[in-house]
Amino acid sequence: MASLMKKIISTAKAPAALGPYSQAVLVDRTMYIAGQIGIEPSTGQLVSGGAKEEAKQALKNMGEILKAAGCDYGNVFKTNFPARAAYQVAALPKGARVEIEAIAIQGPLQDASA
Repeated sequence: MASLMKKIISTAKAPAALGPYSQAVLVDRTMYIAGQIGIEPSTGQLVSGGAKEEAKQALKNMGEILKAAGCDYGNVFKTNFPARAAYQVAALPKGARVEIEAIAIQGPLQDASA
């Protein structure tokens, strides 16, 4: 069985992980991006303005993580707003209202012909 490559993806342009995990992990060409909340990286504080502004900042942070792996939003094929963000199974860090996680594929993507 061939082994797969695993690489931790990290950038100072997005907030550091608030727990014992990485901003993203790349396994072969699949990148798993940890849930991002609306933290401004330069201050480490949650942005003001409610859920809409938090979502914008979370997506901006995700974009920086994608860039660190040589990707962009076009490489993302799945996003998720975890259930705890919608139903509060557990509170989000720093009192955040929004958390967004994603899975992306590194490298060029081409649609298959039917």
